[in-house]
Amino acid sequence: MSLIKEKKYYKIGIIKGIKAAIPIAIGYIPIAIAFGVISVQSGVSLIQTASMSLMVFAGASQFMAAGMIGSGAGASEIILATFILNLRHFIMSMSVMHRFRDLSKKSTAALAFGVTDETFAVLSMKEENGDLQEEKFFAGSLILTSYTSWVAGTVIGGIFADAIPQSISASMSIGLYAMFIGLLVPAVRESWRIGIISVSGMILCWIFSSFMDTGWAIIFATILAALIGVKNNEKYE
Repeated sequence: MSLIKEKKYYKIGIIKGIKAAIPIAIGYIPIAIAFGVISVQSGVSLIQTASMSLMVFAGASQFMAAGMIGSGAGASEIILATFILNLRHFIMSMSVMHRFRDLSKKSTAALAFGVTDETFAVLSMKEENGDLQEEKFFAGSLILTSYTSWVAGTVIGGIFADAIPQSISASMSIGLYAMFIGLLVPAVRESWRIGIISVSGMILCWIFSSFMDTGWAIIFATILAALIGVKNNEKYE
């Protein structure tokens, strides 16, 4: 590939990725601030809190870990609970990495680290255009922008933890649900089948969570909802 074409893919992919990441970043910052506040108020140091966002980059499990640390849970309990809750990332990473299967292992490993519920939603809804290089730069800039906003928000929250009341920081987490809705609604408007899959997943997760751990409930609900989506597509093709 010529240098000119590579530069073209680089620019187009990065610009599109940053634009797609703006709604995620807007949603991440207040949630990350809330995490930083809650984590520091739970007894975790600022450096440890920032390191958690740098190395883990998984909001739900980070909130859970901070709460468990505050309640005096042991390291083994926190690791096991986090592992179970984050098992859904295994499914999401497999799905996303399928479209990047021709990239090097280093590139796919870097992209897999940045797969979260929100970046996965954006990557899944984006149609493939056949240009692997542009797709790679799009995914990279999407993930890097989202990651940077999450880490920055965490640091801000940790620094001002003593100045922000815990009641206010806890209420900031509602932004996570608002962000999911904001990502979902445009996709549902374009395809009602996505709405069916989403509603099916919510109902199944609600049913499963009544008799199993939340992490496993999310995994099974995701798999079954995806199967419903596949069958639905086969029916109307």
